[in-house]
Amino acid sequence: MLMTTHTVDRYQPYRPRLQRQILWHATTSQRSPWRSTTCERSRMSEVDRHRVGSDRVKESHRIGKGTPLVTPSTFSIPETKRDQVLMGIRNIAGIIYTTVGVHPCSCKQFTKTSTSSSIFPAQLKALALAAKESGHCVAFGEIGLDYDRLELCPKDIQLEYFAKQLDVAVEVGLPLFLHSRAAHQDFIRLLKERDHGLQKKGVVHSFTGTKEEMLELVEMGWDIGVNGCSLKTEDNCSVVKEIPLERLQLETDGPWCEMRASHEGTKFLGDYKEEKEVKWVKKEKWVEGAAIKGRNEPCMIGKVAWAVAGIKGIGVEVVAEAAWRNSAKMFGLSEMVEGQEL
Repeated sequence: MLMTTHTVDRYQPYRPRLQRQILWHATTSQRSPWRSTTCERSRMSEVDRHRVGSDRVKESHRIGKGTPLVTPSTFSIPETKRDQVLMGIRNIAGIIYTTVGVHPCSCKQFTKTSTSSSIFPAQLKALALAAKESGHCVAFGEIGLDYDRLELCPKDIQLEYFAKQLDVAVEVGLPLFLHSRAAHQDFIRLLKERDHGLQKKGVVHSFTGTKEEMLELVEMGWDIGVNGCSLKTEDNCSVVKEIPLERLQLETDGPWCEMRASHEGTKFLGDYKEEKEVKWVKKEKWVEGAAIKGRNEPCMIGKVAWAVAGIKGIGVEVVAEAAWRNSAKMFGLSEMVEGQEL
């Protein structure tokens, strides 16, 4: 989920630690399983779009001193173009990592033709194994269930292909990047049925469930991802307060899921102040070094950390340390922890 935020002057007492500890997650456009959310949509070729997306990810890395994990939501790039997309990812190796998987709201693509239901899972497995071998892919996902948006994909199709993707995940052997909305009973049942094969577990990102649901997942060994959507209501914040630090991960889920002024979590921001050095511009006027107005940019991860710290009544550096260590350990990024044993 992964990118360290840049810091502000008031972080000075622990600046070196925060610069590498808070993690960012960015979900990609449903139109492309590899495109960074920071890529502007215009009349460009697919390869040019990935080049521009790569530039924006590099810029986010420059501002944030961190490591992004870009998660796909579909499997729709033509096979003839996947090598080009992967080449773009390799060009920013060491800066960006990816996952492989199909979002529950995009699972109808598995049923587009009479043969796609059998061909796509096999292709997905092959792509995941190749990406894992390359070292660029560190998780399988974003997969799961979303019963809040059944208009995008019916429940029966979501269930079928969550199960099939979990079976692929068992064979691939990567940590999981999971999505669950209003579907906990089916979600947990399918995970339990394969628990023995999911040894590396994973994270249930953008968590908005109940305290009881969170504790059940934690007891099974799953991490809980927190972003702006996890901080909307008083109930949300009471759940976040109870997440054990050893199971906490932080994310933006940009360009969506920002923490808004109306969110309950803003009451816990304390001394948080937005970065003065960030220049915010309209997307049409984007230049290198700027962030885009109205978009949940990677640099906003600090706001999530401050809110979680306020809710828990502990220092933001404690939250940052725990979240970084949990994500680095889970996704095999321990080499980035300078001299620390995970």
